[in-house]
Formats: sequence, C-alpha cells, structure tokens
Amino acid sequence: MPRALQTLATLCLSLALGSAQAADPLFSAEGYRTGLYRSPTPLHIEAAQIVDTQALQGLLQARPAPLLIDVYRRQWLQGRFIDSEPHANLPGSHWLANTGDGELTPQWQDYFNQHLQRLSLGDRQRALVFYCRADCWLSWNAVKRAAALGYKNIYWYRDGLDAWEAVGLPLVAAQPEPLP
Repeated sequence: MPRALQTLATLCLSLALGSAQAADPLFSAEGYRTGLYRSPTPLHIEAAQIVDTQALQGLLQARPAPLLIDVYRRQWLQGRFIDSEPHANLPGSHWLANTGDGELTPQWQDYFNQHLQRLSLGDRQRALVFYCRADCWLSWNAVKRAAALGYKNIYWYRDGLDAWEAVGLPLVAAQPEPLP
C-alpha cells in the first residue's frame, strides 16, 4: 500500500475511534461523571471540603449536626425500590438513592431537590455531608448537584461507608427515602 494511502487509512481509523469514544464520554456536558462510577476519585472537588472519618466525627458533634446523605444506588422497578440486598449506612443518615447518577431524569432530580429542601428546612447554609463508598463517583456527583442548587456548606466524605466500617464504627440498616 502506498505511504499516502496508509497515512489516510490511519487518519480515518483514528477519527473513527475518536468519534466512538466521544459518543461515550465519562462526563456529561454539565461535568457530572456518567460512567465507571466505581473507580478512583479525585483528591479534591471545588464545591465541597473533603473530610476523613476523624474529621466527620468532629463535625457530628456540632449543633445542629450536619445532614448525612447517602447516595448509594438501589434498583428502581415499576415504581418502587427493589430490596435485592441489605444496605446499611451511618447512623442518622438519609438515603437518597440513585441521586448520584451522572444524568438524572426530572423525576430523580425532583426527588433530590425535594428531600434536600425538606431535610435542610430550606436552609441552604445547613451543613451537608455526602457519601457513598470508597472509589465511588456517585457522591462526587451529588456534591456538584447540591452546589448547583445553591447549598453552600457541603462536605464530601470521599471514602464513605467503607472507611467508617473499616474502623469498626456502627452502621444501621437503611431504607431509601420514599419517592414523593
């Protein structure tokens, strides 16, 4: 094959592969992670302060204590959550299942908005701590989403449930907050 034809073929293949990758990005146009949720997470996020277990325990001593928001996923089928496996979370948490996904339908966006509004009593300064598991982008997405709604005092418990459990702290059986 002549060199010019090889170069053209290579260029066409590169463009085709680039187009295929662009059709399935890891982030949405709004900056939310849309895939590979269980993978290493960043060491910072603009919208929140990252806390470890010790710092979270200190925050929980404040009055009022921050709202703990678990965003771990739960299967939703035919208008209800499917309890396919037990889930536990930090004591006092509110489980807003599926709200850490990269793209939310209007129904799930309303679920997130309404529960945050209700739980914070409309106080956008109320401290919120979002978590999931270690190496989980769902809580990272939820932090960004809460900031976009105007919440100002946000914390990201980056290593989440796994870090809490690793030091032997108590967990409680959890059920997702109901879909309004």
